[in-house]
Amino acid sequence: MADWGPVLIGVVLFVLLQPGLLFQLPGSNRRVDFGSLKTNGMAVAVHTLIFFTVYAILILVVHVHIYTG
Repeated sequence: MADWGPVLIGVVLFVLLQPGLLFQLPGSNRRVDFGSLKTNGMAVAVHTLIFFTVYAILILVVHVHIYTG
C-alpha cells in the first residue's frame, strides 16, 4: 500500500506556488503582482520558503495521507 499524500500535496503546491503564475511576492513592479508570468530571484526565494512551510505543516502536523492499493 503506497502513501501518495506527500507526493500529491507537493505537486499541487508546486504548481500553485510558482512565482508569477497566480501571484508573485515580492513582485517586479509592486509588492505583490498577480498573473505577471515574470519572476526574480527574491520571489523564487520567498515562494520556496512558503512552499516548504505549508508542505511541512500539512505533512508533519496535519498528517495528510492518501493510501492506494
